[in-house]
Parts: sequence; structure tokens; C-alpha cells
Amino acid sequence: MDASKVDPAPIESAPIEPALIERFVAEKWDAEIVPQLVEYIRIPNKSPMFDPDWVENGYMEAAVALMEGWARAQPIAGMQLEVVRLEGRTPLIFIDIPAANGGSNDDCVLLYGHLDKQPEMTGWDEDLGPWKPVIKGDKLYGRGGADDGYAIYGSLTAVLALQQQQLPHSRCVVLIEACEESGSYDLPAYVDHLADRIGKPSLVVCLDSGCGNYDQLWCTTSLRGMAGGNFGVSVLEEGVHSGDASGVVPSSFRLLRQLLSRLEDENTGRICIEELHADIPAERVEQASAAAKVLGNAIYDKFPLLDGMTPMDSDLTELVLNRTWRPALSVTGIDGIPSLSSAGNVLRPHTAVKLSLRLPPTLDGKQAGEVLKKALLRDPPNGAKVSLELEKSSSGWNAPALSPWLSQAIDAASRDFFGAPAMYMGEGGSIPFMGMLGEKFPGAQFMITGVLGPQSNAHGPNEFLHIPMGKKVTACVARVIAEQHAASQRGETTGVAAAASSQERGEHGCC
Repeated sequence: MDASKVDPAPIESAPIEPALIERFVAEKWDAEIVPQLVEYIRIPNKSPMFDPDWVENGYMEAAVALMEGWARAQPIAGMQLEVVRLEGRTPLIFIDIPAANGGSNDDCVLLYGHLDKQPEMTGWDEDLGPWKPVIKGDKLYGRGGADDGYAIYGSLTAVLALQQQQLPHSRCVVLIEACEESGSYDLPAYVDHLADRIGKPSLVVCLDSGCGNYDQLWCTTSLRGMAGGNFGVSVLEEGVHSGDASGVVPSSFRLLRQLLSRLEDENTGRICIEELHADIPAERVEQASAAAKVLGNAIYDKFPLLDGMTPMDSDLTELVLNRTWRPALSVTGIDGIPSLSSAGNVLRPHTAVKLSLRLPPTLDGKQAGEVLKKALLRDPPNGAKVSLELEKSSSGWNAPALSPWLSQAIDAASRDFFGAPAMYMGEGGSIPFMGMLGEKFPGAQFMITGVLGPQSNAHGPNEFLHIPMGKKVTACVARVIAEQHAASQRGETTGVAAAASSQERGEHGCC
């Protein structure tokens, strides 16, 4: 029998001392985590979508080795760590931490993060760069520190903070994947492969989300889905003299613009196709209103708007809902157009753009992809050759209602370590893992949080990690894990596991 799977004998637990947790976490961050993240930022381990030769380049393996080495050195009794490698897939770090100090191995907390990164992006300040770690004040600049390199360090440090006080906690499982920025297409295979070893978590903690400010704990209530890919319009076999052809041959750019107007109102940015919208739950509207009151103009001031630029709506609540529950289109790349310095008087043969269509959290991603294809490909004007290569078509996620114990634990953690109540708000981005886990474990509770706040600029130039926020979020996670054990002892999480089990057996409730 594996001794790590046997529940330890219950012991009398000491009360949580937030000051001790805060001090331990801060020291760990300063002495170990920040130096580790400095080395991690130096590694250009781009996600497979942006580095097709990731295996040969070896950067992903370097990032895995860095994190694995640090994790194995942590003094966590009974911890088992494995770098799992399924053939043809990116690696995954799997860590199994047995319950301690009277906690239960029958219950489980799952902590999630990822180690792959977005590509370089242009526009970094002269003294900064994606693979150049720079500390300025309380910020660590460089790609991936906040998104999401700190997750493995924060997760294990939260557990260590509890063990340092000899506080009980349930069994913890840490998953760190390596293709989240490519849509987590490898993750389902790993979750299935490791299903027996993961068990049935009653609480999922994800450290890959954002925060409205750095003054309190923010928890994510929903995530948008996404449909998108490469959309192109071709009109000629080769470029021709624009003076000769213009007025006779339609411009591929104009036709592409015409087709995009089927999807988006170019005057307002509203998505025109009603099938791509969804009803917004009343609770989410209330949360958006509360967040708008707390954040004020910071909702848009956090972006580097040019002087004179105004946001898309003057109502702050509507802006929150726009970025969390409404569909929105971005053109993130373009092809077929030469740079200004090399552009001649040529009517170009084709124009192609990369579309990123954010979807409401409750909309089916695959269905949305089909709607997108139908809208853009039907009846092409002037008989032009039109193509849409869908790269992503994934659903979003809407969190289940919080159990009273978790709501109280999150708020207590925020007040302990920030001195302010916790806030709740949806996020405009996607974390495919959340929807996947929501299906795998329909009874689980979710704490989705993160350090990506104002000006942190994830995916863009001058991305940074706000170090004090990282410390406080880590401390909050420790407090919530401790409260999860207490709730489990009171029987407040057993219904969660039972709900998950009944769903797997097909015992669906009336709702």
C-alpha cells in the first residue's frame, strides 16, 4: 500500500496566523521565486502554435527542467513529481502532494498553471525585451512571468506556508501544462491519462487570470470563448499595375472589408450576427456593476490609449460587460500587404487577416465557428476566392455558484492580506482548461485568480509581473486551501464530490 495515500491521524490544528503566512511567502518569493522567474523569462519557450520546431529548439524542455529542479528541492514530505510525456505532445508537470497534519487524502485540491509563452511582439521599451528580465521597483518585466510562470512556484509555496505552521490541508495535485497559449489541445489527453491519479477535486485553483487592481483579491467568474483563424480573399493570380487594373479588378482589401461587415458593424464594433450573442445572467450584471464602481475609469485607463482616444462606451458597467460577456472581433495579423517602404503602385492579388473573435462564456465554440464560416464564405462578392482556416473554435466558461464556505474563505483571505474585500468579475480572455474541468468535474468549486492587472500587458510589449501582488495572491491561496480542509471536515465539500460522481454515472438532476 502507498503510504502517501493513507489519511494521517487527525490532530488538533492550530489557528491560522496570517502574519506568519505572509512573512513566509514574502521571504520565499524574495529568496527563490523571483530569481527563478528571472531565469525562466530568459527562456524563449514559445507555445507550439508560435514555434513549430519547439522540440528541436529545446526551449520548452529548458523551462520544464528549471521548474522541475526547483520543485524537487522543496521540503514537502511525500511529494511525488513526474514530467509526463505522451507521444507527440508537449510535456506536463504532474505533482501529487499527500494530505498533511490531519488533512484528508479522500478530498483533493487541484492547482493549475502553464509554462508556455506567447511570441515576442514588437513595441518593447528600449531597455526591455521579451526574453530580457528586468526588475524596476516592484515589477519584473519580461514574457511569461505573470502569464503564467509563477503558478508552480506560488502553488508549492502556498502548501509550504501551511506546513510551516503545521496547519492541516487536503491532498493537493499540481498540473503545469505546456500548450495553454495554443489552446490547450494536449491537455484533454493528459487529464484522461492521469484521471485515476488526479481523483475528484472538490476545489480547483487556477492562477492564470487577471485582477482589476492590485489592491484586493480578484476572482474570475467567467471566461470568453474564441473562434478564429486565417481569413483570406484572392482576386488575381499575380499583382498588376494599379493604374491599369483599378476600376476594373476589385481590390481584395475592399472585398475583405465588405465581408467583415457581415460580421462586425464597423461604426460601433458590435457583432451583427445575433447567433453569436448570449443572454447575460443577472448575477453577472450585478457583479459587473460592482466592479465598475470599484475600478472607475481604471477600466480603460489601464490601457495605453493615445491622447484624445475614448473607450467604446461611456457607461462603465457596459464596458465591463463588453469585455467579459459580449462577442468582439480583433484583427491580430495581416498578410499580402507589403510594408510602406516597399509598397509599389500594384493592385495586390490577395489580402489575408488573422481573426480573433471572442465569444460569450456560455456560447458553444464549435457552433460559433460554423456560424463564422457560413457568414464569411457564402456568396463571395465578384466571385472572389474566399477562404477561412479555423485555428480555434473553443467554448468559454461560466463559473458555478460559489459554496458559502468558499465565498467566505476568499473574502477572509482578501481582507487578511490586502485589507480589502474580494471582488468578482469575468475576464475577456480564454483558459481552455476551465471549461474542460467544468465538464470533467461538474461538482467542483473554482477559485480562478491571477496577477495580470493594470498595465501588466499580457501577450503584449512591456509585460510585467507585479511582485507584491504575486506574494499576496500566494498567501490568499494558502488561506483558501486551509479553509478547504476545514470545510471538508464539516462535510461541506462532500456534496461536491458526490455531485461529480453522480454526473459521471449519468444521474442528472432536474436543473
